Amino acid sequence: MSVYLSLGSNVGNRLQNLQAAVERLRAELGVTVWKESRVYETEPVGDVDQGPFLNMAVSVETTLEPLDLLECVQSIEQEIGRERTRRWGPRVIDIDIVLWDDVVLTTKALTIPHPEFRKRAFVLAPLEDIAPVAKDPGTGLTIRELLRAGDVEGEVRLYSA
Repeated sequence: MSVYLSLGSNVGNRLQNLQAAVERLRAELGVTVWKESRVYETEPVGDVDQGPFLNMAVSVETTLEPLDLLECVQSIEQEIGRERTRRWGPRVIDIDIVLWDDVVLTTKALTIPHPEFRKRAFVLAPLEDIAPVAKDPGTGLTIRELLRAGDVEGEVRLYSA
């Protein structure tokens, strides 16, 4: 199944944190990384009293079930050094499951599609790099259409190291 993940980091060596997360995903049984987006620099959303983020997206194929993939990405976050301190706070790495083919799922632990992705430029711009015509099962719109819809929050710029 095709799954799209959003990755972000704003603590420590942000680029190295993203690269480490992708490498850990590549090493995971049942997960194959197919595409990686370019890296974007973005200002924080929500709790804005923190440094800028680097964000990217990856597409993966997986044989894992949604909650098992969630457990996998949370384990990777922890290995890289994420500490959950406050919502929307600074983080070494954040990995979110954004889309999973046409799956719509709502549990206490996981919601697919990600409930906030439609309005976040830092998620949509990297996704457009790797899956411009992937459809949001909630609206039927493509990633490109969502990004250009006009109600997207935040500025994104390509990152150059």
